[in-house]
Amino acid sequence: MKTVTILGSTGSVGTSTAELILDNPAQYNVKVLTAYDNVEKLVAQAKVLRPDFVAIGNEDRYAQLKDGIDQLNLSQHNQSGKGIEYAAGRQAILDAASIPADWTMAAISGLAGLEPLARSIAHGNVVAIANKEPLVSAAPVILTLAKKHGTSLLPVDSEHNGVFQCFDFAQKDHIRKVILTASGGPFREKKASDLAHVTPEQAIAHPNWSMGAKISVDSATMMNKALEVIEAKYLFALAPSQIDVLIHPQSIVHAMVEYDDGSVLTHMGAPDMKTPIAHTLSYPLRMVTNGKTMDWSTFSKLDFAPVDPEQFPSVPLAYECLEQGQWACLVLNAVNEVSVAAFLGKRIGFLDIVQTNRHILDKVSPCDVTNLEQIIDLDKNIREITEEYLQTL
Repeated sequence: MKTVTILGSTGSVGTSTAELILDNPAQYNVKVLTAYDNVEKLVAQAKVLRPDFVAIGNEDRYAQLKDGIDQLNLSQHNQSGKGIEYAAGRQAILDAASIPADWTMAAISGLAGLEPLARSIAHGNVVAIANKEPLVSAAPVILTLAKKHGTSLLPVDSEHNGVFQCFDFAQKDHIRKVILTASGGPFREKKASDLAHVTPEQAIAHPNWSMGAKISVDSATMMNKALEVIEAKYLFALAPSQIDVLIHPQSIVHAMVEYDDGSVLTHMGAPDMKTPIAHTLSYPLRMVTNGKTMDWSTFSKLDFAPVDPEQFPSVPLAYECLEQGQWACLVLNAVNEVSVAAFLGKRIGFLDIVQTNRHILDKVSPCDVTNLEQIIDLDKNIREITEEYLQTL
């Protein structure tokens, strides 16, 4: 049996991962589950997955976690025959990530997932990365750490997973470009001038995918695609000029890899995160899932269009950050996390999100980010600067 850790088990990706494991109970032994706040769902998952250890990030939830797990331990044991251990707080999450496992799902949202990801890489065999932010902010450090410990990193984002499945690493010198697709979100057919009064409720209403609020807003601004451009550059060791983005409203084609001979390998599938999760969970094999499948008879066409930089200025901003250096990529992510939270809290307008990114990037001087300490310090500083600026809007 493959031992499994799920970091961020109560989010959308973590939940899908747990469901896939429950559909294949003879193949996987869950060792660890973590969440930040949703203690009720965490206990419910522990009841059916029977891990060795569970951790909740919010220390205020410890009493609820203790009550829930103590009741479980009275009625059942985990797969090792012992009771489930539990803890709360930031250190508990890091301790959980340090427990060795054959396969780890890194799905803690935002840069909060950076340190747990680093711990998992140092103690795991395969780490499936579902959150963009750590790689965007700290890719050189993360990749160096993975090389040092011999840990395989597998992309879970549908686009990067699609690239991974089409990417012939033995023929890398003959790859001309990688093309990432984007649905265009809920405002694909609107002009930039029409977006000033967009509400959070409208922004999170994605037409194709079921996602959390933050990533749904990122899809609406197409900042998610900007972050994916940065992620793809590092995951596949590409030049920025080798990465293109196309609007594809059907969300059927997830990625394309074009070779020197003119061949284009295309990854296609239904818009369901269970597909890339299952690919990484069973890699290098394949597993049966109960996720969405395609009915090709219902598709008469697949549409593609270039990204309008005026409508979605976040995408060209990613290329500018790559040109400036790793520090700029970190700044882009930090400012975006803060500004999206402010938008969801109805403190700023929709167009202020990317405008804030532009403003802060223009104000920050280049600096070194060559280790985790520097990355964490700069991230904290940028968030404080951003919060101060948002107070003026």
